[in-house]
Amino acid sequence: MAVAVRYEIEHESRYSYTAPARSCVMRLCLKPRGDGGQRLVRFAVSTDPSSTLNVETDAFGNTRHVLNLHREHAALAISASCVIEIRPSPLLPESLGPAAWTAIHAERDAFADWDFTRPSALTTPSAALSAFMRRCGIRVQDDPLESLRCLSDALHDNFTYSPGSTSVISPIDHILETGRGVCQDYAHVMIAIARSWGIPTRYVSGYLHVTGAEGEQAPSTFTHAWAECRLPGLGWIGFDPTNRTLADQRHVRVAVGRDYQDVSPTRGVLRGAGQSHLNVTVRIHPLLPPPA
Repeated sequence: MAVAVRYEIEHESRYSYTAPARSCVMRLCLKPRGDGGQRLVRFAVSTDPSSTLNVETDAFGNTRHVLNLHREHAALAISASCVIEIRPSPLLPESLGPAAWTAIHAERDAFADWDFTRPSALTTPSAALSAFMRRCGIRVQDDPLESLRCLSDALHDNFTYSPGSTSVISPIDHILETGRGVCQDYAHVMIAIARSWGIPTRYVSGYLHVTGAEGEQAPSTFTHAWAECRLPGLGWIGFDPTNRTLADQRHVRVAVGRDYQDVSPTRGVLRGAGQSHLNVTVRIHPLLPPPA
């Protein structure tokens, strides 16, 4: 019988500057969500040098910390840590039946899904996207769940994971033209296509627990991204085209939004500082399953 798993996660963002910064205001999106099969056991965030951190909730239900630091500093470290518990996902059916597309199309203009059925800044359809779909044979199947599974598989098969090949503001045309990108690019393309089919689809930022070649815990990893689609009778289902899998107990959800711009882990404004450089370190430590 499957049981819940727990992870202890440490996420450190270090900004270095070519000249001292006079002040800094940032919005942090680092606290994992406590829904969708997750339970947040513990969370803490701090900065060095110390700063004021105010908590707010955005329109998508994500927790944000607003950082204010109004004194000169030569560097900035933001450290977040948490313990998260993830329950096993229920098994999915092979298909949803012939009425599923009718149910999806009937809700296409629903206010609650408006943000997740329309194009966003980084998920806008284009001629390059249409050409890519024709070239790869990506099309709507008789069943929406089957359509999404085939779409996720096609993206995995036709793209090459290549760190550094794109940036956080790259449009989907970049990976469509080069065939190279990272997890956020895979997610943005899947979102653009699924939304064009009328399926409510959102971007998910978070973490993925990975292991070494012989099953050993990987000492360090990075943030991850995938897509969630809302399906009749199932709710939000996660698809990870980068790894050709459904989201499962290895995936830790931090935030959801229309695309990466809604859920960037750190975003803000500096005064002074010259040029800045960001180095991110993420460590995930599996813990023993909680007692029954």
